[in-house]
Amino acid sequence: MAETKNLPKKSAGIAPFWASSWIDIDRSIENLRKDMEKTFSSFPSTHMSKMPHTSCDVIDEGNQFRVKIDVPGIKKNEVKLNVTDNSLEVSAEHKAEAEEKKKNYLHKERSQVSYYRSLPLSEKIIASKVIAKLTDGVLDITLPKSKPTETQKKKSISVQ
Repeated sequence: MAETKNLPKKSAGIAPFWASSWIDIDRSIENLRKDMEKTFSSFPSTHMSKMPHTSCDVIDEGNQFRVKIDVPGIKKNEVKLNVTDNSLEVSAEHKAEAEEKKKNYLHKERSQVSYYRSLPLSEKIIASKVIAKLTDGVLDITLPKSKPTETQKKKSISVQ
């Protein structure tokens, strides 16, 4: 019969064989987290500004789609629209810098805002007939459909 005195014991639980307790695992994970934080803090910081979330409404009016997008602070010449026969891409960017003549200013601000939306459309549109208007920070886009869809008849159902 072979001797089993010198063989290592098999782990009885779900803990790895190298860990004697959950406290050791927790300590190891915490040390790893600290090492990673130290490593990543030495990387150069790239401060990227987030694009603001824009409210967007897409309405199917039967013979056309109507898209309304909130773009506060944007002027008409700062909006770019790209359309295909089944998608709409809207981007806008506004940069402003307050100019002061004083050389020893203590505070100077610049602002920049960017918007981007890409919207797939469920039906083909006539790209050459798309109309866009910007009024009071709301971009209103009318996209005529190549084949208008019939409006469905509504039937009132009583709730019991």
